[in-house]
Amino acid sequence: MRAVTISKNNGSTSISIGDRPAVEPESGSVRIHVAAASVNPSDPFLWHAVENGPDGVSVVPGLDAAGTITAVGPGERRLSVGQHVMAIVNPRRPEGGAQAEEIVVPAASVVPVPGGIGITEAATLPMTGLTALEGLRLLSLPVGAVLAVTGGAGLLSSLLIPLAKRQGLRVIADAKPADEELVRSFGADEVVPRGEAFNGAVLQLAPGGVDAVYDTANLTRAVLPAIRPGGAIAVIRGWDDSGDPERGITVHPVSVGKAFSDTAGLELLAAEAAAGRIRLRVAETYAPENARAAYERMEAGGLRGRLVLTF
Repeated sequence: MRAVTISKNNGSTSISIGDRPAVEPESGSVRIHVAAASVNPSDPFLWHAVENGPDGVSVVPGLDAAGTITAVGPGERRLSVGQHVMAIVNPRRPEGGAQAEEIVVPAASVVPVPGGIGITEAATLPMTGLTALEGLRLLSLPVGAVLAVTGGAGLLSSLLIPLAKRQGLRVIADAKPADEELVRSFGADEVVPRGEAFNGAVLQLAPGGVDAVYDTANLTRAVLPAIRPGGAIAVIRGWDDSGDPERGITVHPVSVGKAFSDTAGLELLAAEAAAGRIRLRVAETYAPENARAAYERMEAGGLRGRLVLTF
């Protein structure tokens, strides 16, 4: 079977197409014929895993896949052969990630794709959606709390904002002028400017500070003044080594790796997408043989959706 492989830490030139053997699913797992696998900003981090691993070892990247189940392991009752499904995949496991024609993954990481959702669109949902849910879980805000979101026009925020509204939160998100209406369409209650004016604008809307910031734009300490004493911040790229923030603010590093078996979360995301409450955005599709071009486009930034490899 064809698979995208990374064989060295050398940027996009390390990406090629390799051949991997298909395997049978064991108990607790299913085999999926992949129709689509998204390219995520975290995928290039695997270059470093290759650099630090044994010589001659290549890895298959990819966290998201959607396709058709072709085999189920012994005892599997929830999923069946022929179902259209989406899955979140751990690319650091020995067999690699999602960007391959055939993958075997734990059944807990797989849910059916509801009718009305295209298989290519479904491949953009698992990792980003679970990242949004995991951050909201860590923040654990009560109904009526105020959440500020940085990077409001990005793909993560486009899922995060409606999921936060579903939990009864008031959402303030940032945007540049050209993206204000887009961010409002996600469900943000108020939109404030990006950049240096962010903190002041947030404090005008929430005197004393918001209860929490979900920092999808990796601004970290720059947005702490917008948070009330005793509030919290969720970060997706980790925290620096300069110590915890002052004023009792709690830092929550968000790791989607903790949610690989969150079947209920995946089912919730599928239901919200099917109901039209979250929108799935595909920026462009590529054949796997053009994966290098897809990675280069992703690293160039400025996307308003996810790039997807279609097998």
